[in-house]
Formats: sequence, structure tokens, C-alpha cells
Amino acid sequence: MARRLFIAGNWKLHKGPEEAGALASQLAAKLPTDGAIDIAVFPPFISIPAALRALQGAAVDVGGQDLFAQSEGAFTSAVSGPMLRQAGCARVLVGHSERRSLFGDTDADVSAKLRAALDAGLLPILCVGETLEQRDAGAHVEVVQAQIDAALAGLAPDQLSGITLAYEPVWAIGTGRTASPDQAQAMHAAIRAGLAARFPAFVAQETRIQYGGSVKPANAAELLAQPDIDGALVGGASLDADAFARIVEAAETVSR
Repeated sequence: MARRLFIAGNWKLHKGPEEAGALASQLAAKLPTDGAIDIAVFPPFISIPAALRALQGAAVDVGGQDLFAQSEGAFTSAVSGPMLRQAGCARVLVGHSERRSLFGDTDADVSAKLRAALDAGLLPILCVGETLEQRDAGAHVEVVQAQIDAALAGLAPDQLSGITLAYEPVWAIGTGRTASPDQAQAMHAAIRAGLAARFPAFVAQETRIQYGGSVKPANAAELLAQPDIDGALVGGASLDADAFARIVEAAETVSR
């Protein structure tokens, strides 16, 4: 079955409320409104309201870059799933490699956050990926599959329908390096095969798997044309309205 392409922009630690509103306004003017593909942006927490205001009426979801596993309590600085929902978010990132490497999120943390997202009615993007050392050692498929297995353990097949996977090779994030289309396709195919081995066939057929790692207008079309790549999780290029719009345009062209 055909899977709708999904282009998401992770703004990371960029764009305070004023800047986020300006960027979101530019995106609202440049991005398509026909809903042929799914589009989302993930501003910093403090900039979510400004992005939502600027994107009102646009076919663009807004999401949080992370969430805490508990819904409330004495957890200073944490942001919960219900809070994101109340703020107007539809989606949330879970397990981004920078959360894993810089903030120490473990597989158990990622699993708990994934469940918290689902409990709050958010649509999570579950991020997975290997380091350069793991790829060079030939362990990349094993590492990524272990991350997926840990995150999805105990979930029923019908709970997976709202989850998007994002394969982001750590060595290609913010480095200017990109997995070749063949490398990316091979990993996406392996991820889909892993889903097929563990869940009913419809899960592997319907689950969208994005590619993330230095996606730019120049390489987007070739990556998105691969049969198992269902979109992109865009970092730096999502901070430029023209560049992000061109990536979305490439996705629209592929989806026709």
C-alpha cells in the first residue's frame, strides 16, 4: 500500500518566540495547502505558541521536541505529554540521538516516553540510529533493531498505527555527511523487515520510516524516491523557509 510521505522540521535549540513566529509565517506562505503529504515542525518548547499562531489554518502540525514520561509531579523543568496537548501540539519527537547522547536518555527512558506520548494522544516520531563506530563495525542493523525492539516492547500492533520511525544515522546529523540513497534504503528495508518479523504484516506495510541526517534540497528527491523511505526528519535546512519548502516540493513530486 502507498504510504503518505511525511516531512518534519526539527528546529532544535534555535528560534525564540519572535523568530519562530517569523519563520512559521514564511512557511505558511510557502508550503502547500492541499494536504498531499504530511508536514510538521518542532520548535523549542517556549516557541510553540508563536509557531501555532503563525501556522493557524496551514496544513502543518506543530510538535514538541521531547516530553517527560510522567504527566505531572515534582519534576522541575520537565514538560509532559498532556502539557504539549494543551499547548496545541499534535506530535512529539522521542529518542532523538541528541537526547540519547547529550542528555543520557536510555532505551528504557525512550520506551517510557513513547508510552507517555501515546497516553497523551500525541503522535510520536521514534528516532533511532547508529554511530559511525557501530556502522564501521558492521553492527548498524543490530543496534538500530535493538533500539526499536526496546521502544516498542509490550505495545499491541494497533498501538503502532500512530508511530512514525525516523532513521537518523548519528554520523550524518549536522556533519554535512549523508547516507547514500542505497545505504539509507538498505537500512529502511532492514527496519521494515524487522517490523514484519515481530508484528502482523500490516504493521510493516503501514509504518512510515523517515530518513534524518543532513537532508537538503539537493539530496531530498533521490532519498525520497527510495521505496522504503517515507519522508524526512530535517534539521538545519528546516530553519530556512526556502530550503524546507524545496524539500517539501521534492516530496510532493515523488508522491505524485
